[in-house]
Amino acid sequence: MHIEMWRILLLALYGAWSIYDGLNTAIGFKGSAVTGMFVGLIMGDMTTGLVIGGTLQLMSLGIGSYGGASVPDYNTATIISTAFAVTNHMSTGAAIGLAIPISLLAVNFDIFARFVNTFLQHRAEAYADQGKINAVGRMNLLGSVSWSLSRFLPIFVALWLGNGFVKEALAALPQWFMGGLKTAGGILPALGIAILLKYLPLNKYFAFVLIGFALAAYGKIPMIGISIVALAIAMLITFAKSSNGQPTQAQTVANTNATQLGVDEDE
Repeated sequence: MHIEMWRILLLALYGAWSIYDGLNTAIGFKGSAVTGMFVGLIMGDMTTGLVIGGTLQLMSLGIGSYGGASVPDYNTATIISTAFAVTNHMSTGAAIGLAIPISLLAVNFDIFARFVNTFLQHRAEAYADQGKINAVGRMNLLGSVSWSLSRFLPIFVALWLGNGFVKEALAALPQWFMGGLKTAGGILPALGIAILLKYLPLNKYFAFVLIGFALAAYGKIPMIGISIVALAIAMLITFAKSSNGQPTQAQTVANTNATQLGVDEDE
């Protein structure tokens, strides 16, 4: 089945806007989970979009684009794989398996956009030295256009040519390479969660981690249900502290800030 042209244009435009948002406005459209929601809305199956986007969001938690490094483009992969999953009635597992190599192949377009922007920024610096402010603005605008095209074009071409073309392109890759991608795709979600847990005070609240694990593993409770239980526990703890006259953490921070302000004023 082919995807209607208006859907292809909307999805390609969303991909172009999301990378611009990630680099400039930072509203939050670049996240895979949010992207999956919008793609599912456009394709008429929001559940599939959220499942695929949410899974790829977990994979991206363990990866950061630091120092100008190019990382797997899970956002583009979410758009393409979700569109194909809905159109061809693929399972979410098969769609995620398709998304992992797509995200790594899309890195090449990210690198191309960075090369173009390097040239444009050098031109902008030269114009700045010459005092040509308007020309500097044009170079920055062209840089944004190149970033957007680096997502718009591959998404448009992939969706226009169809699922068969993407599968043939992926089939040309060596089997050992594809196996490595699948293995990495299975490890990255766990790595992302582990990195987040590292910054949490687990020594103090490890009991709640065990409760959450038991609810998910043995109770088969969905994540929303576990979140509601966690919210209820947090509310009970906060209420108990306030009833006993103990200051909550927020009150402690507020009192500390007020004390510091008072000391500064006295000085």
